[in-house]
Amino acid sequence: MRSPLSSQQAEQIAPLLKALADPVRLRLLSLVASHADGEACVCDLTDAFELSQPTISHHLKVLHEVGLLDRSKRGVWVYYQLRTEALAGLAALIDDGAR
Repeated sequence: MRSPLSSQQAEQIAPLLKALADPVRLRLLSLVASHADGEACVCDLTDAFELSQPTISHHLKVLHEVGLLDRSKRGVWVYYQLRTEALAGLAALIDDGAR
């Protein structure tokens, strides 16, 4: 690194990294991103884990709250989409700190 991260950069990055540090959330993010049309509901994701639907929903909620996923409700289902700009922003912040 040419210069350390600023306090502001570290504060922006930390919650995203904390959310991604969990293996289940990291897998969920990749499953949503690679799902058909780039979106998935909990019903599409539960078979990939030996976890209950409420646990999967909780992990998706955490990813949504830090801004890594968008969500939209359709009837009784909530569909999640990757916020590519959030990941691009994370990559840019890390890259800026490395320069």
